[in-house]
Amino acid sequence: MATNWNFFSIPNSTITYPHWYSPKPGIYSSLQSPRNLPTDPFLDVVSFIFSHPHDGVLALIDSSSGTSISYSNLLTLVKSLASGLHKMGVSQGDVVLLLLPNSIYYPIVLLSVMYLGAVVTPLNPFSSVGEIRKQVKECRVSFSFTIPENIKKLESLGIPVIAVPENEMDLKHDCFSCFYNLTYGKFYSIKKNLIYGDFDLPQRPVIKQEDTAGILYSSGTTGVSKGVVLTHRNLIAMVELFVRFEASQYDYSSSKTVHLAVLPMFHLYGLALFATGLLSLGSTIVVIRKYDIDEAIRAIDKYKVTHFHVVPMMLSALTAKAKDGNGSKLQSLRHVSCGAEPLSKGAIKDFVQAFPNVDFIQGYGMTESGAVGTRGFNTDKFHNYSSLGLLAPNIEAKVVDWKSGTFLPPGLSGELWLRGPSIMKGYLNNEEATMSTIDKDGWIHTGDIVYFDQDGYLYMSGRLKDIIKYKGFQIAPADLEALLISHPEIVDAAVTAGKVDVAGEIPVAFVVKKVGSVLSSQHVIDYVAKQVAPYKKVRKVVFTDKIPRSATGKILRKELRNCLTSKL
Repeated sequence: MATNWNFFSIPNSTITYPHWYSPKPGIYSSLQSPRNLPTDPFLDVVSFIFSHPHDGVLALIDSSSGTSISYSNLLTLVKSLASGLHKMGVSQGDVVLLLLPNSIYYPIVLLSVMYLGAVVTPLNPFSSVGEIRKQVKECRVSFSFTIPENIKKLESLGIPVIAVPENEMDLKHDCFSCFYNLTYGKFYSIKKNLIYGDFDLPQRPVIKQEDTAGILYSSGTTGVSKGVVLTHRNLIAMVELFVRFEASQYDYSSSKTVHLAVLPMFHLYGLALFATGLLSLGSTIVVIRKYDIDEAIRAIDKYKVTHFHVVPMMLSALTAKAKDGNGSKLQSLRHVSCGAEPLSKGAIKDFVQAFPNVDFIQGYGMTESGAVGTRGFNTDKFHNYSSLGLLAPNIEAKVVDWKSGTFLPPGLSGELWLRGPSIMKGYLNNEEATMSTIDKDGWIHTGDIVYFDQDGYLYMSGRLKDIIKYKGFQIAPADLEALLISHPEIVDAAVTAGKVDVAGEIPVAFVVKKVGSVLSSQHVIDYVAKQVAPYKKVRKVVFTDKIPRSATGKILRKELRNCLTSKL
């Protein structure tokens, strides 16, 4: 990607800044041309998605059975289910829980609820009864969709529930009869794979862009998990500024691109791609119910997958499989993008060497920003592979010294602030947390520590809430984790703060060794010490079989800290 950007100088100053950074207000502007967002205030995200013409044929394919949903049937299924829910008493503004794993029916359920003007709140299907109860109570859930294994959990909470099948082959089972009748009913011909008849609502509610469309949970910048309220306007911006924008940069063609859906759709990263954005392009989406690297490779080979969206642990597994000789099965891959957490340079280098003909990018986004932030781009400069990309269109940023509040120019690290049309409405029933995260000028304080380089690329080194404070020095765990992962005998690693009396906090490394390795704690400590300033040294090592991570690959540092209470 060529760079040909102008620079300007501040009068009476020798400092020269790129034109996309304004030093007085401290604002970084996007280098991308602005995208047109709809101005009609009475527009919902479902209508926006289906307003874009395309030549797509197959929308969703179940990887295990091969059963599929065509684009010619997709909107009809959405309208049919919305109509059925309306008849069952679900109204505009009602909150509907989606306690579901990935399936070809997940997007249909999600879109039908929003088409009705109701609000979706997704949740990990493996959540405990306590976790489900908390979200049901906070969101005032009135209806739910789940899999048969979870029906008793929801019925014990007194919530009406519909069981959702994995694929078309399961529709014949009695437990899915309600779902079948609401979506297909007697108007479906299996032999011809055709739906006919008018299933639409007798009268659609008036839905505004500013109406709430979803409540997704996030740990936020600080504290416990909170409900992130996203409007139809936020989701429209998400589709346009994340998915459709990226497609325009990489020439996605609906008749040629096949995306593998492994990321969970109950998380905004997967929801943005597979349950909303890609459907506006006519892309084919191959759905895997539960992540397994061998199943993913089989699906890539069988369905000629061209685009694979991953988190770091998936990328590392894919690279390892390629090194073991499975690369020959992945010839269709053209594009791999990674999110959730930054990758180490070593992991990126290994992937690029294993897949020299595959476009690779990273991106940055958070639930509170509607998954929009930055996206990477192909470049001849290797160092930019490890960046999180350039600011997305219509997005502004600031980098702020978290102690003094000073706005920082390119090259200096501080807390990232973002502003744009995708930023959340706020936290559910939590005005205090909302006000501490979004200021009066609309800037969301992300809690992430970043810097921009002179080309406009963003790099992240940690989070404010994860910063380790050792004798007055501040240490970003991500910096140490990148070093640990570069060791040839370390498979995975995470760093967190251990509490001690004298120093206050010390860096403690949790390390997963390669099978058969005799790596010692002292060896790990010495390895890091040779490459960092003295205050950054790892002071303790805990060997473990697995690093606790979320469904999207983020390190669960709270679990690590809880583990340390009995070890220090």
